[in-house]
Amino acid sequence: MKNLIIDGDPGIRKDAVIEHDGDELVCFSIKRQGDWHGPERVQLWCTVGDESERESFERRQYMPMYLDTDHTTAETISVVQ
Repeated sequence: MKNLIIDGDPGIRKDAVIEHDGDELVCFSIKRQGDWHGPERVQLWCTVGDESERESFERRQYMPMYLDTDHTTAETISVVQ
């Protein structure tokens, strides 16, 4: 499980399946940032992981501040589902 910050909006919602750096990930949660006060493009702050990590996410068996964080643009994200 990790945090993924996406510059721009690739058109995904909660439970979307995306491909990032060759990995297929499920978006467990998405927070939309920057609609009112910038930055220039909206940012999506997502908690992503494998489907096998869903139970850990739902039971909050992780520490959000200790998750690895990746930063990418909407153009590098492929929407699978």
